[in-house]
Amino acid sequence: MDSAQKGVISNALIGKVKDQFLLNWQGNHGIKHWARVYDIGMHLAETYDVNQQVIQLFALFHDACRENEKNDPGHGKRGADLALKLKGQYFDLLDDDFQLLQIACRNHTHADTHNDVTVQVCFDADRLDLGRVKITPDPKYLCTEAAKTNDMIDWALQNSKEGHIPDNILGIY
Repeated sequence: MDSAQKGVISNALIGKVKDQFLLNWQGNHGIKHWARVYDIGMHLAETYDVNQQVIQLFALFHDACRENEKNDPGHGKRGADLALKLKGQYFDLLDDDFQLLQIACRNHTHADTHNDVTVQVCFDADRLDLGRVKITPDPKYLCTEAAKTNDMIDWALQNSKEGHIPDNILGIY
């Protein structure tokens, strides 16, 4: 693994995100969901040439600024804005890669897909964790072929429904 692919999330970054998080930390859009999105994203990254740091940061920021557990159309933009505020203090990312993180966060709830596979993996990692809200992911809403396989959907759905937390994948929680 080269330096561009090493883990970028620190306990300090998680703590800063947690300090501003308005919802239940253990709720449907909280840390358990983020950890599963991270885990799913890393599994998908084994198949594609993607920037893993973007996927890791997406897992943390994509729902970090939700104001409620229901319909919150501005939460992706707010998450992207939070990432911008914390960039350089709590994490570093090359400008082109940071732009992909911004796109993924801002568009994860309303874009069908994107031309960049890193953004596609971000979208899929989030969508494959819908079992937490009793929704089975539909392959027609997934972007990558790896995400659309029955094995991947079944694995993610089981983990999501069971509330599985990957082994401390994000550090503290």
